[in-house]
Amino acid sequence: MTEVFSEYEQVRRQKLAKLHQLGEDAYGEKFPTSHHALDVLTSFEELDGQLVTLAGRLMTVRAHGKATFANLQDESGQIQIYVRLNDVGERVYQLLELLDIGDLIGITGDVFRTRRGEVTIAVKALRLLAKSLRPLPEKWHGLTNVDLRYRQRYVDLIMNPDVKKVFILRSKIVQEIRNYLNNEGFLEVETPVMHTIAGGAAAKPFITHHNALDMNLYLRIATELHLKRLLVGGMDKVYELGRIFRNEGLSTKHNPEFTTVELYQAQADYQDMMRLTENLVADVAQKVLGTLKVSFQDSELDLTPPWSRLTMLEAIHKYAGLDFTHISTDEQAYEVAKQKGLDVKVGTARGEIINEIFEEFVEKHLFQPTFIMDYPIEVSPLAKRKADDPSMTYRFEAFMASSEIANAFTELNDPIDQRDRFELQVAKRVAGDEEAHMLDEDFLQALEYGMPPAGGLGIGIDRLIMMLTDSSSIRDVILFPTMRPREQSVPANTLD
Repeated sequence: MTEVFSEYEQVRRQKLAKLHQLGEDAYGEKFPTSHHALDVLTSFEELDGQLVTLAGRLMTVRAHGKATFANLQDESGQIQIYVRLNDVGERVYQLLELLDIGDLIGITGDVFRTRRGEVTIAVKALRLLAKSLRPLPEKWHGLTNVDLRYRQRYVDLIMNPDVKKVFILRSKIVQEIRNYLNNEGFLEVETPVMHTIAGGAAAKPFITHHNALDMNLYLRIATELHLKRLLVGGMDKVYELGRIFRNEGLSTKHNPEFTTVELYQAQADYQDMMRLTENLVADVAQKVLGTLKVSFQDSELDLTPPWSRLTMLEAIHKYAGLDFTHISTDEQAYEVAKQKGLDVKVGTARGEIINEIFEEFVEKHLFQPTFIMDYPIEVSPLAKRKADDPSMTYRFEAFMASSEIANAFTELNDPIDQRDRFELQVAKRVAGDEEAHMLDEDFLQALEYGMPPAGGLGIGIDRLIMMLTDSSSIRDVILFPTMRPREQSVPANTLD
């Protein structure tokens, strides 16, 4: 198939051919540097008149006869460069005519300040490092061509410094999460990504096939069940930070592959996990952002511990006006749900209806950080029953800006109760619920050896980073979000 080039791309390829004719290597070898652009800008007094070496991408070029000004961009930012025929010689200066915006170059030159006061590098030597065959967009607005920004993140990063800042912050946030947990005595571990049974969450898995074993495997939907096995083995404080895969739809809050941190602590409960959650988030925000009050979508989130705490029934009573302490049967709950306009099936359990009412009428009110505690047993098959109300469990979810960012339990360590709960989940799968839990015999066998009382916690890293970076979509905090393939790619020069 013959490749079709735009007019701009044809011009660049003609320049590439001329470079080859002149014996120039358009894709040069490594070019060691001494400084970044930001170093020169912030340390001008020390570097004034000094020789520096930088590498980066040409972002503007302004020729004035025998002198040319240009802007060079590296990972730290942009700096002006000044190329004069008398300084670099005729051959190098002619090379400038074959360069385009977007080309990668290396330069060595003296630092000075122009008459207009702009810190600049007077180039003494210049080398082409990579010829750009596609033109960069002339303009780049954050909400224009959003689809292409996600598909061509490399262009997004070149043209939009704020995007790069988000991902630098993401890296720092993840590092501080690790630092916090390590300092608390947790051990980072790695568990399998491919599972023989998809367990640990209510989700539809991705299925793959192992040829040598001639068997299907599932990409993990959670790390929970393997981490709990480690508690059985005597590892009392463990965590894993990594990718999770769920075969679900895409939205501003959902991507089929995402990042979580899950941790488990022996001799702890969900109250301990609440304190750990709020202290971890506050510590990370303070160290990375320098504040506990962060802006999110024109409002302010106050991350200062302690966060608000409400039971699920208290939250429903507060925001939906329903008192489920007096709605005790499945039939009563069904009638209330119908009155509220919810589409529920006859025979739906009271606990499932409570959860649906919460999701429909309560979550949208939870802007400030809030722990919602004590979930129905029907939607919490891995959490311990409450001693004073066996229909509820010691489980909480943490909400922020109306989004769930964390889920935690006092872990169920009774193997008989756990088997009964799994069997109820299997019955749901047989009835057509593809997200119901599978029965994991090996995990049950591990519990039968004895798992200590424990608290467990999972935090959605992507959603937390959305809150801390004021990002409205999960795709804004994932470098390469999942996208539907296009039959034909869109030329980069249409991105303006």
